[in-house]
Amino acid sequence: MQAIRIEQTIQKDGEIYLTNLPVIKGQQVELVLIFIPQCKPKKHLTARQLLNSGLIGLWKNRTDITDSAEYARQLREQAQRRKL
Repeated sequence: MQAIRIEQTIQKDGEIYLTNLPVIKGQQVELVLIFIPQCKPKKHLTARQLLNSGLIGLWKNRTDITDSAEYARQLREQAQRRKL
């Protein structure tokens, strides 16, 4: 079995157009549609919004974190090792 992956954005409800495929008349094919979840656009904060968000200085009163840069590095490493 051979597979071809084509991703495209639907331009008109209920319609998909495929052309120039490497198939010949009489050849049987199977078409499987996999719907990619729509993601909301990421919201970007302005510098003022970031300063007012509470994220800046979030760890300043934590007594268990002596080096915030090192702590952040450890969190990133843990996230990279985490299985999805």
